[in-house]
Amino acid sequence: MSRMPGLALPANLHGFLAKQREQADKLRAEHGIEAQSWYRITNAADPDEAEVMLYDEIGGWFGSTADQFIADLRGITSPNLRVRVNSPGGSVFEGIAIANALRSHPAAVTIQVDGIAASIASVIAMAGDRIEMAPNTMLMIHDASGLCMGDASDMEEMAELLDLISDNIADAYAARAGGTREQWREQMRAETWYLPEDAVAAGLADEATKAPKAGEPPAKPEEDEPQPEMHKTFDLGAYGYTGPPTQAQAPATESTLTIDIGSLLGEQFVESMRAKVQQQIEGAEAAVEEPGAPTDKPAAEPAPEPVPEGGREAVDEWEGAFAHLLQPDPWADAFAHLTTPEASSSAATEA
Repeated sequence: MSRMPGLALPANLHGFLAKQREQADKLRAEHGIEAQSWYRITNAADPDEAEVMLYDEIGGWFGSTADQFIADLRGITSPNLRVRVNSPGGSVFEGIAIANALRSHPAAVTIQVDGIAASIASVIAMAGDRIEMAPNTMLMIHDASGLCMGDASDMEEMAELLDLISDNIADAYAARAGGTREQWREQMRAETWYLPEDAVAAGLADEATKAPKAGEPPAKPEEDEPQPEMHKTFDLGAYGYTGPPTQAQAPATESTLTIDIGSLLGEQFVESMRAKVQQQIEGAEAAVEEPGAPTDKPAAEPAPEPVPEGGREAVDEWEGAFAHLLQPDPWADAFAHLTTPEASSSAATEA
């Protein structure tokens, strides 16, 4: 008695597989891989990502086992691992061993279906942290099948074993996509094929990637994707800047600006201004003492105004520069006549 359980291939796939093997042989020849090898591990273009190509049938009946694959997988230290699948399936137990090895690997595993992930290859795909379906690819699930030689009881035992294996595989789909074991067994009994969009809708894949159209610009990065260093805002914190002060950080008292007019205008100019103010005050006091009363006293001649160094032109220049500092108060009234054209003209005549 002999039993060989596995995921057998439908008869209508033999022609398809012949073409797949031919393509796999070409890829092996391009990369210098031996003909009996059904997988390849290499470094991808990204230094942080290793690449595994799982092409052709898997293990067991085809002269290869998962032993060497798993040994090579242990040597991968990259933080990311991309497994590219183009396989019609093969040995159930070899495939389950590969799937568990991928699950236990510390790298972030992305499964990329390049052509077909059928039978046990679809179970291997479920081991990825992320599953991507390239354009025009397919994924197929079906019940386990196998060969048995023996009497009737052996055949019955084989049927029970195949049923158990199929339940086990259905659990792998349910763990990934949700649903129950029996729901997935129904899909498996019907030998269900999925296009990329169908696989995503069923929960068996995360993304159906799109091929860019000719002349189409590359897709812009999403907002939540990390931006290049040159796009980041310059950090002024390195220079001790913590941003504008808040209201709570503002000083409790207002600042006062004190200006020494004497040092700005010069002592001679200030003295002349004081004399003018004193004259105005005395005249105002005299008017208050005798309001409206006639007087025989002639109007007092104004004292000659001392002219600072630099002449009248210097005084006019200083007046224009500091006129905005004079506020409406007795001082402003006292100096108002100095800023009129008549005063300037008269002063110029006197000079």
